[in-house]
Amino acid sequence: MSPEISVVIAEDDPQIAEIQRRFIERIEGFEVRGIAHSTQDAADLVEVMQPDLLLLDIQFPDGSGLELLRRLRTGNSATDVVMITAAKEVETLTEALRWGVFDYILKPVVFDRLQQALGSYRAHRERLLQMQSLSQQEVDGLLPRTGGTGGVTKTAPQAEPLPKGIDTLTLEKVRKVFRGQPSASLSAEQVGEKIGSSRTTARRYLEYLVGTHELNADVAYGSVGRPERQYRLPR
Repeated sequence: MSPEISVVIAEDDPQIAEIQRRFIERIEGFEVRGIAHSTQDAADLVEVMQPDLLLLDIQFPDGSGLELLRRLRTGNSATDVVMITAAKEVETLTEALRWGVFDYILKPVVFDRLQQALGSYRAHRERLLQMQSLSQQEVDGLLPRTGGTGGVTKTAPQAEPLPKGIDTLTLEKVRKVFRGQPSASLSAEQVGEKIGSSRTTARRYLEYLVGTHELNADVAYGSVGRPERQYRLPR
């Protein structure tokens, strides 16, 4: 099993920070390591704890989250950043993207949107860890501007709702199957058995994940020669 992803929350409003903390507790594979209510405290927590991910607001009494983001990037910090903010100005989004945020979520944050962002982040990290070398297709699957699983600049934004017939909980069950067996190639029937659904339902979710580049699909031939699609994580 992959180690838990460490998270620091930087939010000046204690109530909003607590809501984010409770949301993260409901998402498997993530652990909140600290909460900061100022940019200075956030900078100190990142320096000391070196979390994998920082959830960062923009407006703080002692400064701007964008300035902290610039400091982290110019200081070669390895911590990734998801902005969670009420700032709707295009210029603010543009600057955040320029400094390499993974995602940009507008307040008030809802659980499903945060879960979607963290799920995409986890899938992105796992794909990087599994790669030994790069092909152009794999690069295109990782970079947001070419339709990969990362950040907000890809053609199909993370904020778009899931298509009809796809719900967040079942989708996460399917993802969990492959996280538990990262080298496995599984049929729709096998995945359906593992998540407690029909083959048809499982295949709908599997094809959706193929479309988002989270899974690859190959054709295999069974003992009677009938072709069957097998699904696996990208290698």
